[in-house]
Amino acid sequence: MKNIDIGISEANREEIAGSLKALLADSYTLYLQTHNFHWNVTGPRFRDLHLMFEEHYTELAVAVDDIAERIRTLDVAAPGTYKEFARLSSIEEVDGVPSAEDMVDTLTRGHEQVVKTCRAALKVAQQGDDESTAALVSDRMRIHEKTAWMLRAINK
Repeated sequence: MKNIDIGISEANREEIAGSLKALLADSYTLYLQTHNFHWNVTGPRFRDLHLMFEEHYTELAVAVDDIAERIRTLDVAAPGTYKEFARLSSIEEVDGVPSAEDMVDTLTRGHEQVVKTCRAALKVAQQGDDESTAALVSDRMRIHEKTAWMLRAINK
């Protein structure tokens, strides 16, 4: 099989993929959390939150695939187990079923954390002259910033 030759050194590809692994783990953890809250939300805002959480986890399902495929494009194995995601993720899991208000707060913090993870990955991609990864990460950052803003607005 031919070695990969896309104009990014092996060392840079490894470093970029490492930052993408953290983004993948955070995104997958947030996906699971959002899906869990979708199933378990209750209260007077049930319908609105249930539907919104579904929109969010559906978008995140596509995102995790895009991120994992970018890692593979860089010729690095993508993490794909709960154990790996738990080790790599910076998003805290919650115990039990929080109130609807706490779900919104938890997801807000989760999206804000993903923005921070994106910022770190963006710097690595830019330093490695990897415009494709930079574009993907920049798009993800914009989505998570907007989602966090919308979630913050709910509990004001």
